[in-house]
Amino acid sequence: MNSFEELGVSPAICQAISEMGYEQPMPVQEAVIPYLLGENNDVVALAQTGTGKTAAFGLPLLQKVDVKQRHPQSLILCPTRELCLQIAGDLNDYSKYIDDLRVLPVYGGSSIESQIRALKRGVHIIVATPGRLIDLMERKTVSLTTIENVVMDEADEMLNMGFTDSINAILEQVPEQRNTLMFSATMSPEIAAIAKNYLRNAKEITIGRKNESTANVKHRAYCVQAKDKYEALKRVVDYYPDIYAIIFCRTRKETQEIADKLMQEGYNADTLHGELSQAQRDAVMQKFRIRNLQLLVATDVAARGLDVDDLTHVINYGLPDDTESYTHRSGRTGRAGKTGTSIAIINLREKGKMRQIEKIIGKQFEMGTIPTSQQICQKQLFKVIDELEKVKVNEEEISEFMHDVYRKLEWLSKEDLIKRIVSLEFNRFLDYYRDREEIKTDIGKKESNDEKGKKGRSRKAEKGFARLFINLGKKDNFRPYDVLDLLNQHTRKRVETGRIDLMQNFSFFEVREEDAKLVVKALKNANFHGRKVVVELSEEKGEEKPKKKTELDFAKPKKKKEYKEPVKEPKAKKPSREERGYTKARGRKDDWKQFFAPENSKWLKGPEPNFEEDGWAKPMKKGKKK
Repeated sequence: MNSFEELGVSPAICQAISEMGYEQPMPVQEAVIPYLLGENNDVVALAQTGTGKTAAFGLPLLQKVDVKQRHPQSLILCPTRELCLQIAGDLNDYSKYIDDLRVLPVYGGSSIESQIRALKRGVHIIVATPGRLIDLMERKTVSLTTIENVVMDEADEMLNMGFTDSINAILEQVPEQRNTLMFSATMSPEIAAIAKNYLRNAKEITIGRKNESTANVKHRAYCVQAKDKYEALKRVVDYYPDIYAIIFCRTRKETQEIADKLMQEGYNADTLHGELSQAQRDAVMQKFRIRNLQLLVATDVAARGLDVDDLTHVINYGLPDDTESYTHRSGRTGRAGKTGTSIAIINLREKGKMRQIEKIIGKQFEMGTIPTSQQICQKQLFKVIDELEKVKVNEEEISEFMHDVYRKLEWLSKEDLIKRIVSLEFNRFLDYYRDREEIKTDIGKKESNDEKGKKGRSRKAEKGFARLFINLGKKDNFRPYDVLDLLNQHTRKRVETGRIDLMQNFSFFEVREEDAKLVVKALKNANFHGRKVVVELSEEKGEEKPKKKTELDFAKPKKKKEYKEPVKEPKAKKPSREERGYTKARGRKDDWKQFFAPENSKWLKGPEPNFEEDGWAKPMKKGKKK
């Protein structure tokens, strides 16, 4: 492996990065730096987050700056404010020993006037979000005509956020004679289109395989029922006492709800989403960076470009709609050669999406089981013991108090003292998980129709709940929230509900056992869109006995009756006319010759036809023509 000096990096920059702990270049830096130090070299680099991309393009840009020229010479575009500030901070650290080099971060959410004043004083490198740079261009306060190098970091994410038109408008104002570099974690059609339009004979540099996840990240999935997702999240967090993680949610609302629940239950967590002001975002990020926060609950957009080292886990509270976003999420951990774990808490419906992600990242998810109460308590116990071992004792400060401490604790044996110290912290988890039911992993085993029918007919209510039958179903446009509306409208107290099962013609729902009779009585005179509501207890002696036949009963195949071929009795032979006593031929024998005139009777030839019943039906034999 080459050193930074062998790659052509100047001594001043090498001194700065050496003090920052950079010893050997990472693969992406070794591939990109020599190429960017040349002229008219366009690059499309595919590499994951955390692989050293900032230094890969930052070191060559700094080295190529002419400090005497006080005008913008390089432009770096990135999708978010956090990433913009991170890149600008890194460039300032790399250029510690380059006098008078100025880097300006330009982003929304801060004073545009102060940014304009800084541009007027002169800068060498602009790090900008597309939206704010467009604003400055429209105000005629920034000129891009002197730009020699353009870098688009996280290009795929900028396009996903809708910056395509802004990027096109910016690149049209930059001179054609420039170096252009696109960094992306994934190669999408949109990235290929931008590269085709604005890059000339670009060299494609791929670290790993296209769209592949970083090799240092393990991928684990827990498949549970939707109602158990939050409980599963808490168990995963409790199972890793030293967890330092970002929890990704799909929406701002979900992000805030999960963060609020975690904080209410004593977890060291906070939230990060687009509705926070810049001051709030900065405060949250500062606490998270210095580890005053253990868990950060965030949306995809808000977490882009977070400069956080040593994340142990990334937790996906459900998989993203865009499968490529998973690559960016998991790239938050396992950075700079360290290992990390990306955990997905999903339900059965998301398994298909998980398979798509596996194809993109080229790795298989390890299917895990939710930690049991005993496993979690054991982990937490050993954490307390480890902390006791690592406690730093200040002998001088504590010595004057130890005499009274010994006297107060002298009645305790060594074993009792250890037990009490450990229990001081451990009891919180022990009390919480003592009577908790374990969360079952939903493996998605298919059931036969008979099993489903049996399960549907014999399903019992959860412990502490009673199961009620209601005569409304899907055909009545009856939905779960309608159950809650009926309860809110007709009961005077808050009724806690459990499982709700909707059928075609009727439904079942669960309430607390002590509220069951109250609910049946309260809904006795209720109506739903003009239809009378009937609610009854559906369990007797622990078994469900619906008053009416269920749809499962109607769907059950009927037993086919065995077909027996009828026995045919031989018909009695009909007696002949002679046997019945007839002697004369049937009918009256007519002299048919009477119809012919006597003078014409000579024309009648041949034998007289047989006019009897049997004889008349017989065909006459045709004679041969003579």
